[in-house]
Amino acid sequence: MISDVVIIGSGPAGLTAAIYAVRAGLKVRLFEKGIPGGQAVNTDMVENYPGFPEGISGFELMDRMKRHAESLGIVIENEEVKKIRASGEIKKIKTGKEEIETKSIIICSGSSPKRLGIEGEEKFIGKGISFCATCDAPFFRGQEVAVIGGGDSAVQEAIYLSRFAKKVHLIHRRDRLRATKVLQERAFKQDNIDFIWNTVPVRIVGKDAIEALELKNVKDGTVSYLPVRGVFIFIGLSPNTSFLDPSIKTDDAGFIITDQDMRTSVEGVFAAGDVRSKSLRQISTAVGDGAIAGFSASRYLEER
Repeated sequence: MISDVVIIGSGPAGLTAAIYAVRAGLKVRLFEKGIPGGQAVNTDMVENYPGFPEGISGFELMDRMKRHAESLGIVIENEEVKKIRASGEIKKIKTGKEEIETKSIIICSGSSPKRLGIEGEEKFIGKGISFCATCDAPFFRGQEVAVIGGGDSAVQEAIYLSRFAKKVHLIHRRDRLRATKVLQERAFKQDNIDFIWNTVPVRIVGKDAIEALELKNVKDGTVSYLPVRGVFIFIGLSPNTSFLDPSIKTDDAGFIITDQDMRTSVEGVFAAGDVRSKSLRQISTAVGDGAIAGFSASRYLEER
């Protein structure tokens, strides 16, 4: 049976798009290769989502969105989309199990943390290197750890780590943070968060476990060694688009280009959330994108 719309990804954008599409009377299939809720699930506390003045955990917020979608009959299929063929009136979606035909596609596949690309990184991923403080902070209780980055995610995760670690060294290549003012102020008040400015990691040192970070000062070129047991990396995001049809246009960083109605360069294909080329990637913007994408897909099908 041909679907009206296939949605790829069940983060805030994908779940919202599904809710809007189903409420518009469309036959929807929703695929998720990982955990429903996307990266937001791993956020310790969401403090900027409207309606929750005391804050809410990312897990709880996404669980509420998931239950809302499921209450409308939406089934999240735990399957990875391997490839899409977007040309023509009927689109083709290939998963690990089947090939699906659909009249439209909404891509909400999100993004993944960027890697440092330095010696020792691949060796210690999952063995001292982490991209999620909420997931792994308890493993480093009473130890010294490093956080790489200076944006909201890096600072927020450093604050969370400070509850467990003896010392958190936040390493940033610039001399000031990019994080929002409220997060900066909170981090500066933490006695066990140490800031290392104008510095980048160049090597992760260790035999069977992480022993230290080799650091380089970008101003004067001096090299130093910082003894740590864990390294948490928050230096930006890369879009999850390995399955993308090459006819769908992306920006220089690989994020999908859309118009204000979430339409991509291919008719009948829409994109929403962190996978889209835009200036702000937050749960609230993903929800807005998803709502527009669901509505636009419905309108596209009505016009045809």
